Amino acid sequence: MDSLKIYSQSDINNLIISRSGETKLGERIQTISSLDALQSSTAKFVLLGIPEDIGIRANSGIAGASTTWRPALMAFLNIQSNRFLSGEEILVLGHFEIEEPKDSTINGLRKKVSKIDDLVYPVIEKIVAAGKIPIVIGGGHNNAYPIIKGTSLAKEQSIDVLNVDAHADLREPEGRHSGNGFTYALAGKYMDNYFMYGLHQNYNNEAILSQIEANPKLKPIFFDDILKGVEDENFFFAIGSVAGLEIDLDCIQNVLASAETPSGFAVNDIRKLILTNEKKFSYLHISEGATRLLDGRVSKLTSKLIAYLVSDFIKAQA
Repeated sequence: MDSLKIYSQSDINNLIISRSGETKLGERIQTISSLDALQSSTAKFVLLGIPEDIGIRANSGIAGASTTWRPALMAFLNIQSNRFLSGEEILVLGHFEIEEPKDSTINGLRKKVSKIDDLVYPVIEKIVAAGKIPIVIGGGHNNAYPIIKGTSLAKEQSIDVLNVDAHADLREPEGRHSGNGFTYALAGKYMDNYFMYGLHQNYNNEAILSQIEANPKLKPIFFDDILKGVEDENFFFAIGSVAGLEIDLDCIQNVLASAETPSGFAVNDIRKLILTNEKKFSYLHISEGATRLLDGRVSKLTSKLIAYLVSDFIKAQA
């Protein structure tokens, strides 16, 4: 059965590499025994994993995003606890345990993604309703939809979303997968304005480009235009007061992902964007990264990259 595994402190301790004279974030973070304890926790940020790549495979992508959560969590927990980031403001909730579907056809995978949606969004809703900010490490970008839905339901309004991504993920509602999470969020009226930063002209089809052109709520900046120095200075300022932040790691050059790219943002471009953006976001979702892909490619750096992005977000938002 698919379920949420809630971590105990002993689960966390197993991932900490202790060293005399140092304190790691994992020694300062909070845990809880049930979702009902969210309200009483003093933590502002709730870390949660969705280790699956079913949505990516349902979009004909390369499996591997399911490998990211545990090494990324370990990298994060072993950051130094110091004056810049204590760890006491963070609650590590746990991760979703998701079984493989018996039907491995494209249709079977897409039906399973819908079940994952229904598993994820109520947990996100509870986290946000408790006044916390979820930080979700995927997993495929299909999970944007239940995260947006859960946040919207908790806030009792449709929300704006900033997606830093090479792809708009506005494919047809042909069954759920990693390429149409924002399509479903728009259709369900959980998402209001959709800000897409860093889209690649080469990898968004004409139907999506026409859809963006026709809908004023879809607001893109193309990576190709950023390279030419052509940007809308008001782009980030137009994002509403209730908004989510999505970072698809395939927008960063040479990061292991199903759609890995040799041309994209540098790591420090994304770190700077997070650290200097003055918006207060309702959630952070990091998706599509992998430490090992089904085709044999491997990278140990993905986990440390995610640890940097999560710590940057917490510092900027706190």
